[in-house]
Amino acid sequence: MAPPNTTVTFRVRYVETDLMGGYYHGRALDWFEMGRTELSRSLGVPYAEWERRGVFIPVIEVAIKYKSRATYDDLLRMTVSAETVGRTRLKFTHTVVQADSGRLVCEGSTVHALIDAHGFPQRIPEWVLALMEGDPGSSMA
Repeated sequence: MAPPNTTVTFRVRYVETDLMGGYYHGRALDWFEMGRTELSRSLGVPYAEWERRGVFIPVIEVAIKYKSRATYDDLLRMTVSAETVGRTRLKFTHTVVQADSGRLVCEGSTVHALIDAHGFPQRIPEWVLALMEGDPGSSMA
């Protein structure tokens, strides 16, 4: 079964550009976070609900490849997918392209540990596994 995924369309905001007129490289991490949030929402369990259920997912690893420029007001399309990594981690993969041409802007991944409200590692709960397997109906338990 394919990992769950979603696509988000957005524009490069002026505040996201640097003196050279392109997007500032650190903004890719902001976009990735937006994509993870929208993926969670599209699966029927907004991230705020994860926290209410005592599941927190801090970033523990980041990888980004910058491929081409994006400038103010460019329309971008980001696809994000998720998968489990072992018993206590999730990996999100992000691909950002120019919406009109499909030209790759950047791509990367983030790995997240699952921890409880006290910061202790926890195994991936069954309801999260159900989300990763494309069964959102089981995630409401």
